[in-house]
Amino acid sequence: MPSPPIQNVKINDPFWSKIQNLVIDVVLPFQQDILEDIAPVKTKSHAVRNFRIAAGEEQGEFHGMVFQDSDIGKWLEAVAYALSVRPNPALEQKADELIALLGRAQEEDGYLNTYFQIKEPENKWKNLQECHELYCSGHLIEAAVAYYESTGKDAFLKIMRKNADLICKRFGKGKTRGVPGHQEIELALKRLYDVTGEKSYLETAQYFIDERGTEPDFFTEEAAKINWRHFGMKPENKEYAQNHQPVRQQKTAVGHSVRAVYMYTGMAALANETGDAELLTACRTLWENTVHKQMYITGGIGSTVHGEAFTVDYDLPNDTVYGETCASIAMVFFARHMLQIETKGEYADIMEKMLYNGVLSGMRLDGKRFFYVNPLEVIPGVSGVVPGHKHVLPERPEWYTCACCPPNVSRLFTSLGQYAWSEKGKDIFSHLYMGGSAEFSNGTRVNNESGYPWDGNVKYTIIPGTPGEEFTFAVRIPAWCKEWSLNTEYKLKDGYAYITKKWNTNDTIELKLDIKPRRVYANTKVRANAGNTALMFGPLVYCLEEIDNGGNLSALRLPRSAKISATKENVDSIGEITILEADGQRMESNEALYSDTPPETKPAKLRAVPYYAWGNRGAGGMRVWVMEG
Repeated sequence: MPSPPIQNVKINDPFWSKIQNLVIDVVLPFQQDILEDIAPVKTKSHAVRNFRIAAGEEQGEFHGMVFQDSDIGKWLEAVAYALSVRPNPALEQKADELIALLGRAQEEDGYLNTYFQIKEPENKWKNLQECHELYCSGHLIEAAVAYYESTGKDAFLKIMRKNADLICKRFGKGKTRGVPGHQEIELALKRLYDVTGEKSYLETAQYFIDERGTEPDFFTEEAAKINWRHFGMKPENKEYAQNHQPVRQQKTAVGHSVRAVYMYTGMAALANETGDAELLTACRTLWENTVHKQMYITGGIGSTVHGEAFTVDYDLPNDTVYGETCASIAMVFFARHMLQIETKGEYADIMEKMLYNGVLSGMRLDGKRFFYVNPLEVIPGVSGVVPGHKHVLPERPEWYTCACCPPNVSRLFTSLGQYAWSEKGKDIFSHLYMGGSAEFSNGTRVNNESGYPWDGNVKYTIIPGTPGEEFTFAVRIPAWCKEWSLNTEYKLKDGYAYITKKWNTNDTIELKLDIKPRRVYANTKVRANAGNTALMFGPLVYCLEEIDNGGNLSALRLPRSAKISATKENVDSIGEITILEADGQRMESNEALYSDTPPETKPAKLRAVPYYAWGNRGAGGMRVWVMEG
């Protein structure tokens, strides 16, 4: 069940168009200046200069992470999608110039990786676990596919096909044995197969999936062949790289969260292509564990800083969470691919949860600062300071030495059109309520008007390619919504309302979702949230910030009987949002560390803002979960 071509989807939405325009007009030029070391930021990228050095056009040393090339790949992919949103000759010219540079840096056999070309040419392909050659190739391949699809230009595609051909010649059955330390190449090769039809790309993607975990000691054996390590990673930690079992036997999300979910995405893409029932079963099992036992209410995954990894079921601490932005982005990819296999509302519900919460929180609303870690509690004087909490920053930094998240955010938000719709034959499916329009292969055009997420009124106007033709239009009904209505007859199945009829020009479908404040509770096995509640409004998770509620947020209580009101306000540095308020309590104790005297209860007005908007008004405490009084 594919999405329509991205050029056929135009987003004109009060909420998301602001984000897309911000990324195109501010974020991408800002990131371009960073990649070219022009921007006045403390952390230099050197990524473009690395390619100039590799091309022999400048003298110098490699600088940055071993996977620095991937930042270029993600930025170029974001530019490709931005050009589908609207023309931008200056941005397109910059991209073309950079693509030409990549071509000049590429070696004759197709090899393209500036770290090894500049610094260690004798060590190519010798440390797959740590050095991420396949990961970098994957991001550049994805960018090349996106650029070709958006512009029709094939120069970048030819460069990366040459690189992919080298990979396919080297790895596979009867060839060099290997699996990537950081998954990404699997889904990239599948995308390359989709646009070229070259079966070797599909076969090599399948090989990397099938080979993983069949030799759990592969990375240990690889390390024994060389006398150097790059990061000092422990190759015997098989679960970290999801190499402990063949993928079809894996039942629990383990290890580095981004690597894991990129792999799950590749598995789902292959299962959809090949009809591999066993692989699909594994995807469902891993989805179930990730979403229902290891995911934060915001959509964050990967609860520990140690290895940026999953831990165990229900271990979801709020103040030491990792919740990497890239991991939430990876879940959007995974959800979309599962949705293409089977139309189940939960997959789109998770896409929605990530987009409005765990991903959007990763960028400040001026587009100039970014979170790698997305905490659910920030404690002044502890977060970012105390050992075990130093990774939890109270403010978004400008840039990172490991800058994987900022360009990843850009490529997702410029490609939103890929996630809102899909089609199957003549039938059309609406997954996300983004205003705008979409054109489908049956000639039908759908216009959508939406005030989501602030109100639940969504209106679709159908212009069929052939008036009077019968087909199905299916609209997702979010699981969080208990009261809703449609202005026509429908059949409900797996979270979608199916409307089948003969369509006339300008037929309208009106969906009304009852959006109001509500409380959410965690499973009692989540020890961090015992006795607490969280506030939501539609798909949005809310949080309390110190700037609105005073210090020591842990002293606040929300009585179960308290009513929660919702009002629209224009908030400095955030814009017009819905604020949630309630009459709560503040517990105040005397100065003693311990006392026989219970804390005094005083009234307090609690004020909550959307989680995605926190940290836009300066540093201060923040808390998603609040104790019920």
